[in-house]
Amino acid sequence: MLFEETVETRGHLLDSGVLARVLDDVLEYGGDYRVDRLDLGREHEDESYARLTLGAPDEELLQRLLMRVQAHGVNQVDPGMAMTRPAPRDGVFPEDFYSTTNLATYVRFNGGWLSVTHPEMDCGLRVLDGTVDTIPVSDVREGEQIVCGASGIKVSLPAPVDDPDGGFGFMSSAVSSEKPQALLVRQIAQQMRDVRAAGLKVLWVGGPAVVHTGAAPAMVALVEAGFVDVLFAGNALATHDIESALFGTSLGVDLKKGSGVPHGHEHHIRAINTIRRCGSIADAVKQGVLTGGVMHAMVQAGNPFVLVGSVRDDGPLPDVYTDVVEGQRAMRAQLPDVGFAIMVATMLHSIATGNILPASAPLVCVDINPATVTKLADRGSAQAVGIVTDIGLFLEQLARELVPDFAGSGN
Repeated sequence: MLFEETVETRGHLLDSGVLARVLDDVLEYGGDYRVDRLDLGREHEDESYARLTLGAPDEELLQRLLMRVQAHGVNQVDPGMAMTRPAPRDGVFPEDFYSTTNLATYVRFNGGWLSVTHPEMDCGLRVLDGTVDTIPVSDVREGEQIVCGASGIKVSLPAPVDDPDGGFGFMSSAVSSEKPQALLVRQIAQQMRDVRAAGLKVLWVGGPAVVHTGAAPAMVALVEAGFVDVLFAGNALATHDIESALFGTSLGVDLKKGSGVPHGHEHHIRAINTIRRCGSIADAVKQGVLTGGVMHAMVQAGNPFVLVGSVRDDGPLPDVYTDVVEGQRAMRAQLPDVGFAIMVATMLHSIATGNILPASAPLVCVDINPATVTKLADRGSAQAVGIVTDIGLFLEQLARELVPDFAGSGN
């Protein structure tokens, strides 16, 4: 190994598995390592410290290796100064651009450290007017100065959650399928109250199962009570919510009887056509055509929603972004001041949202399928906490916790 760099990290390195993942990544990338120092914490709450020498057969591989281990909070002992190069043309980074993590990131210029605004994974770092921000490759413009290589960059892991009163202590475990659900719901409810009291926003990411399971009334109650500041979804949630409001069905199934109705298979496309005729979801509410449901509640509350479609969508609704890059931009525009994100019954939109959220944003994923939160974490959202449960029951319990006069579907 001809090229070497000394790095360091501290934290709960062994019980969290971080150190093992770092070493695995080094070997997977074709590099090598030497453990120069390892100080283990004596008590459970004590942090450990590790200093490693990483080696690679060439400088390019070493730089990529240094970028990779930063995803785990590993920094160079002597990072030096950052270097920039101009983007060669619109939509193209320099070849050796620094690929970002979602951790709090700092860039060193002229001996001082600049904090990166809006940390986001899988982007570049743009230096503009004395500031550094993340920028996706689709948005970079020719000549913009982009940070290249791994020098002059350090990251910081989010502070571990330590709540002796149990307010949100389950954040210390990745997937929860056996913990008492009532306790988890109370903890999430308290987190939402705290976020609202701090003047921050609660972001929801929802899938159509919110409607299919009959939980839309609970979601409406949460919107009306002020606990849904922003909603991200696809064409399906909005379509079936509107179908339910117009026809009383979801995917043609009567939500009160649980059985199909004649011509019910047409209802979703007729719902889409109705909204398209009105011009938009907001216009349908204004015209008195849409009088209930989650989307109606969001419009009435004046809260933003971003619907981003896919190739399988029917219609779609006129509010749906069919250009996914434009949809990403619309989602990013809603992220400032988000203090808590909750994702319910949607794998693809959960992963998409996790990819643009900073690691500092608390993130809870609720799904009947434990693989959803596992995939979310595997794709870089290490802060994701999973609750494995039926989304209908979960939303009703949460609504009862946060909205005292909510009766639920059973009353």
